[in-house]
Amino acid sequence: MDRIPILQMGDLLLVTIQVDMHDQLALTLQDDLTEKIQRTSARGVLIDISALDIVDSFIGRMISTISALARIMDATTVVVGMQPAVAITLVELGLDLRGVRTALNVERGMKLLQLPVGDP
Repeated sequence: MDRIPILQMGDLLLVTIQVDMHDQLALTLQDDLTEKIQRTSARGVLIDISALDIVDSFIGRMISTISALARIMDATTVVVGMQPAVAITLVELGLDLRGVRTALNVERGMKLLQLPVGDP
């Protein structure tokens, strides 16, 4: 079964999505990530989607769900590397990614995760 690697960097987890996401892979990532947050007591998750050229509503909802699950488990999620076409698609689909923090790149995302929750 395909899996997306989840790397641990201190108390942060790094997920780099470099393959086309299909529904089963997205669900597996969701399960793997919540298990790893629980096992490692991670306080932050950085999801790099810079390799994704297109998303559909399922993948958009999956990003939102992962962020909500992480938040419930006391971890902050930052999505980085969103291509302009992906951002446009998410808006056109009417997906509300409330609670999902974003940054242009991994470096900025890591800085966001270092800030106390509630800071800009």
